[in-house]
Amino acid sequence: MVEESPFPRGYLRLIVGLPNVGKSTLFNAVTRTRKAQAANYPFCTIDPNVGIVTVPDERLGVLQKIAKTNVVIPAAIEFVDIAGLVKGASAGEGLGNKFLSHIREVDAIVQVVRCFEDADIHHVAGSVDPVRDIETITTELVLADMESVNKRLDKVGKDAKRGDKEAVAEQSVLSKLKPHLDTGKPALTCELTPEERALSKSFWLMTDKPTLFACNVKEDDLATADTNPYVVKVREYAKNHLSCEATVISAQIESDLVDLSEDEAKEFLTALGVTESGVGSLIRATYHLLGLRTYFTAGEKEVRAWTIHTGDTAPKAAGVIHSDFERGFIKAETVAYKDLVSCGSVAAARDKGLYRMEGKEYVVADGDVLVFKFNV
Repeated sequence: MVEESPFPRGYLRLIVGLPNVGKSTLFNAVTRTRKAQAANYPFCTIDPNVGIVTVPDERLGVLQKIAKTNVVIPAAIEFVDIAGLVKGASAGEGLGNKFLSHIREVDAIVQVVRCFEDADIHHVAGSVDPVRDIETITTELVLADMESVNKRLDKVGKDAKRGDKEAVAEQSVLSKLKPHLDTGKPALTCELTPEERALSKSFWLMTDKPTLFACNVKEDDLATADTNPYVVKVREYAKNHLSCEATVISAQIESDLVDLSEDEAKEFLTALGVTESGVGSLIRATYHLLGLRTYFTAGEKEVRAWTIHTGDTAPKAAGVIHSDFERGFIKAETVAYKDLVSCGSVAAARDKGLYRMEGKEYVVADGDVLVFKFNV
């Protein structure tokens, strides 16, 4: 019997980290809720929390004025908050394997690392060292993946000996991943061909997921975060060892902003010397982490952002709206966002030859404004 996933379908980002690094506070901030319990003790989060997050996009407001509509619908993704992982989680320590299994269900990982000192907030390891914390989490995920790889190698071994092509292909990739994981390195950094990388996705390895680090700093440090020694270390480590990036947030500030109006929030941030709290850039970074892009539909009824993957063709993009659009696709009326804005209207863009008709092979670009023609 296949166990049902605890999470809904969609583009899920998992927020992970050690206990008391600000995961649940950040989750509440990005989802603009108070769903996740945030407290100064380990494992205050037991069951996973799932929340919908809208993707900040200034282009929507501009298109709203051009289309003269009152309805704006942004793109959205889902975030999941789970209990903090601790050293030994792969062997059942803390809340252990139950929560490691949740990581397999998601598309990408946002790892929150504590980059501030505060004697009043307990750190599970007794001191603040974000690189050590990253290595602790990575080690637990690698150990769990090693177990998965070894089990899969045993499973495909007999079929590979019989010459089964799929088993042979799997065995070849697993044989590359095994020694790589044995060195403590995540599967994502293993050198594989594009075909091997695609096959490795079917193994559902936790360290094969795109990862982004969120450096959680104190309120007073947000404006000068780029010189924060903890943040500098995390960025260097992430780039050199894990081939990923790090962004900066202040979970406490985000928590304070949840109950403020947009104008009040701007005033609050200005007083702190920053223009953005950090959550906006974090959401955009996670949105792009998997190669997700946005196209728009714009009319008097509504302006709406739609999510696609980089490289998606026009029929595939149409299918995001409705499967009938993809199945009966005829053509797409297309104008680039910057061209529409510079012209001020669809009519003006058409007069200048910037409004185009594209067919089934057209690869939709980020920011395209589209109208689909279809017949079913």
